[in-house]
Amino acid sequence: MNVIHNPFVVKGRIPDEYFCDRVVETEKLTRELINGNDVVVMSSRRLGKTGLIQHCFDQPIVAERYYTFFVDILETSSLRDFTYLLSRQIFETLKPLGSKFTSAFVQTLKSLQAGWGYDPTTGLPKFTFSLGAINEPEVTLNEIFTLMENADKRCLVAIDEFQQIAKYPEKNIEAILRGHIQHLSNCDFIFAGSERHLLAEMFASYGRPFYNSTSTLNLNPILKEKYVEFVINNFQKFQKTISEEDAGSVYDLYAGNTFCLQKTFNVAFDLTKKGKACTRETLQLTVDEILDDKERDFQNILSHLTERPKELLVAIAIDGKVDSLTSNAFIRKHKLQSASSVQSAVKQLLQDDLLTFSLNEKGKKTYQVADPFLQLWLKRSFGDGFEINHEEH
Repeated sequence: MNVIHNPFVVKGRIPDEYFCDRVVETEKLTRELINGNDVVVMSSRRLGKTGLIQHCFDQPIVAERYYTFFVDILETSSLRDFTYLLSRQIFETLKPLGSKFTSAFVQTLKSLQAGWGYDPTTGLPKFTFSLGAINEPEVTLNEIFTLMENADKRCLVAIDEFQQIAKYPEKNIEAILRGHIQHLSNCDFIFAGSERHLLAEMFASYGRPFYNSTSTLNLNPILKEKYVEFVINNFQKFQKTISEEDAGSVYDLYAGNTFCLQKTFNVAFDLTKKGKACTRETLQLTVDEILDDKERDFQNILSHLTERPKELLVAIAIDGKVDSLTSNAFIRKHKLQSASSVQSAVKQLLQDDLLTFSLNEKGKKTYQVADPFLQLWLKRSFGDGFEINHEEH
């Protein structure tokens, strides 16, 4: 067991004692899976859906009953990419369990026979084939599902950023996957994603292959009081302190975005010496340091945008949240060209995943920059800056 020196974990699996809340969500997700239901997990970007799924995998009742596989397909662009990534993840997960499982994998995936190598020391198969070895992805995919169907324990597959399949060049990819999945009796699925509108269309639109085939878990930000308590307690565990007010201000700054909170408190915790307090000045320094580190990446993002989308992205970043993008007041305030140019720019920014939106109580779209760090950097670079204080929120 690795010794934790910083309780604000930002990558890899999070130990139970450093996992913040999500008690209700964990119970619901676990219950749905144990009862044999496939589940869609929807959330805004970086709200902790990956951590929640892995936390669910670690629950004894799940770990004892399932072989669990987690595949992030965000960077895939075709069915062949998808099949390759899924094959690799299953093999790497089963390999530590012994020769029985690796042998079964090799014997079942006959379409990939030519790609296997063998470790000269152990004599066990090695995953050596490349993406190019998958010549018939549908055949290989069928073999993968056959392997899971015949496993001696139920299989649980979490596919993160599942909406990506809607962007594949193969027009019937949803039907292909649904055709396989609906006939599996030994395998359950979690379909997760951060582009809610795309996922909603896939699973809630009549006529789409996955219509009405899953339960749904909408992941919202962790409650402020829960996260603030989590921060204070973890500072105290290591003989450091932070005020409730200052911890709450950071929560407000990111509107509860889990990753940004964890990253900020990870750095601020490191900057705070044992026996000392993490002050507002420390937190301001922390956020500025993070934005400085990301500046080149953010400059690169802007360099790939044309003038109108760039102007709109900056305008939304300065205002924070906007529900009237084409209003005369918003256009005049930020000196934008016209309502039609704004509408065109919005489409581009949504396609590039730089903007996100939610629906307010009246069902109207409210837009904001998808990455809170990018939003703050734009506000610092093109607006009047920001400070971690209580009046601002």
